Amino acid sequence: AALIETMSLASGVLRSPTFFVGAEQQRGILDKFKRAEQHLAESYHKNKPLCFSAEGHQKTHPQKAAAGHRDADVTLVSPMIVGVADGVSQIEQFGIDASLLPREILRNCENLGMYQLLPDSGLPKDSAYQGPIPLLREAFEATESLGSTTVILALMDNSTMIHGKRHPMIAVITVGDCELLILRRVEGRGSHLETVFHTEMQRIGGHAQTPLQLARVDERIDPNFYDGITVEVIERGSAVHCVSAYEGDIIIVGSDGVFDNLFLDEIQYLVNAIITPEMAGQVPAKVLNHLGRSIVEASHAKSRPMPNGTLPESPIGRGGKMDDTSVVVAEVVEWTESHRTQWAPNHDANSWLDSLFCSTACCAASGDAELEFGDAPVDPIRSRPR
Repeated sequence: AALIETMSLASGVLRSPTFFVGAEQQRGILDKFKRAEQHLAESYHKNKPLCFSAEGHQKTHPQKAAAGHRDADVTLVSPMIVGVADGVSQIEQFGIDASLLPREILRNCENLGMYQLLPDSGLPKDSAYQGPIPLLREAFEATESLGSTTVILALMDNSTMIHGKRHPMIAVITVGDCELLILRRVEGRGSHLETVFHTEMQRIGGHAQTPLQLARVDERIDPNFYDGITVEVIERGSAVHCVSAYEGDIIIVGSDGVFDNLFLDEIQYLVNAIITPEMAGQVPAKVLNHLGRSIVEASHAKSRPMPNGTLPESPIGRGGKMDDTSVVVAEVVEWTESHRTQWAPNHDANSWLDSLFCSTACCAASGDAELEFGDAPVDPIRSRPR
């Protein structure tokens, strides 16, 4: 409690920090957050493997950047696994770079996912994909950095068979308050995208600043901590959902900076304003990138007064939350031989792994650049129909 009080006094309202949650406090509530659910849709499948076409974007809130805050969000984009990790900012008070642990976890997740989840890879049983919980646990156990983070992953699993036919599934695992949204053209190709699945936040006591989290800390921060606590969080506290995947589905994966600021209908409005029914074929990467930037900009806009002088409403309250914001926008597409050629595991590991991660450095370099895709980001607060 003293640590939280010190952090609040030092930071003021601009930081809106996420607080580290101690080992014993997390252990006491794991069963409340545990989920293991399947969401099957028995629609027609073409019996072909699927993957993600994805773009990530993140940006420190302008007012936090002006105060010298470092962004600890990390995004992951690859054909078989996408995700977001949001490092706990309070860790910085102990001289720890809050981005190191989330970066290391997502790097390990991507490495494991692209090895285990490539369609028809023919891996031996002891090396094959065993589900999202073993993958995240192994990724954490291979890390060395100190820190604490929330995380959400979406994995494309093409191994499921229903009635003897391939039935691709998206496996989602969540620890903390990052969220995922799946949108689909339920009424056919000419219809608007509608939300068909949405995860829920895991927050201790419902408090926005105390999400469930994965951690590795020393005795300065929590004398009761040991790595087994975090393994227990993954195995007993994570929320896991398996959802049928269909070509053309749009996946939005975001930090709490997105979902605390934007209502679901605002996100859906943005998606349909940019990915229109008239857009034929696979959505171009520059359009996915434009959508991601628009979502981040709309999230930050919640802390700016509207023309009438009032602050916009948000899920967390009027004026939203000034927070680092990260998002991955993905479309479900067919896995092709060109994907296999590009992503075969015999490529040089460092060159292709390093290109997958968007963090402070790359976004700082590109954050102020003009969007490749035409117009400025769409603002759902000021432009959507009422």
